[in-house]
Amino acid sequence: MAKMNPKVDAFLNKAKQWQKEMATLRAIILDCGLIEELKWAKPCYISQGRNIVIIQGFKGFCALLFTNGALLKDAKKILEKPGENTQAARRIPFTTAKEILEMESILKAYIKEAIKIEKAGLKVDLKKTSDFIIPEELKLRFENTPALKTAFTALTPGRQRAYLMYFTAPKQPKTRESRIEKCLHQILAGQGLND
Repeated sequence: MAKMNPKVDAFLNKAKQWQKEMATLRAIILDCGLIEELKWAKPCYISQGRNIVIIQGFKGFCALLFTNGALLKDAKKILEKPGENTQAARRIPFTTAKEILEMESILKAYIKEAIKIEKAGLKVDLKKTSDFIIPEELKLRFENTPALKTAFTALTPGRQRAYLMYFTAPKQPKTRESRIEKCLHQILAGQGLND
């Protein structure tokens, strides 16, 4: 079993939910020889400097997230996309430690496959920023405020994608306009949606 990280010990001790389930996942993951770190305030497991899996706790379940899960074969059809716009990550949700233990051999097989994928250097073909739709409301703002278009273009591709997904999500034009209006200052300041 790989070495336990004291930061993850502290995280698990403070966890208000899913302590037993996360500890069970932790033992299974460490048995696969991954390095344990705490990243983004979550237990993260690494091989050759690459993130393989992350343990996540939510209100209704805890999950094992595979950072490049879209590349896994998923023979058991247990992986799910965490969100509609998720491109690479896939997760397996759990509600009991018993459920996790019953799937131990399957989880280890998925983790070992994920490690092989990272060692092979395989990558998910991510959508480019140019593949995302620019809503008409934002195009109009760009025409009327050239500085906004310049500031938006200067943002990192990830920040541009986050804004485009946020702006295009609502069905109502008024809501899209409101979201754009609310974010103008951030974009002009060179900040991302969540900065």
